[in-house]
Amino acid sequence: MSNNNIKPTEGEMEILQVLWQNGVATVREVHEALNKKDSGYTTTLKLMQIMHEKGLVERDTNQKTHIYKALVSQDKTEKQLVNKMIDNVFNGSAARLVMQALGNHSASADEIEEIKKYLDSLK
Repeated sequence: MSNNNIKPTEGEMEILQVLWQNGVATVREVHEALNKKDSGYTTTLKLMQIMHEKGLVERDTNQKTHIYKALVSQDKTEKQLVNKMIDNVFNGSAARLVMQALGNHSASADEIEEIKKYLDSLK
């Protein structure tokens, strides 16, 4: 199955975030990084096995402990999810998404400066 248009679930996105940050990780390392009190190790293992079947991660089985690595890029995945959200939630308006995001989360002075530079580059 091609992973070009796979939309990861919320749980899969949490695992991908750990893999993107670490490069590679075992199920145990991912589970500990997620620090989920309400789900067990076997839940993380099952989810990562499903992600492997979907083509979201690859699994190196050369060692006793399997090592996982993300097969989808963080940038491409984020773009797909944002585009889907803009279409489905904000009626196709990127401006509404940005205003909602900035209105609900306080951005640091550095982040605001970065956003201003980005907006200036679009003019």
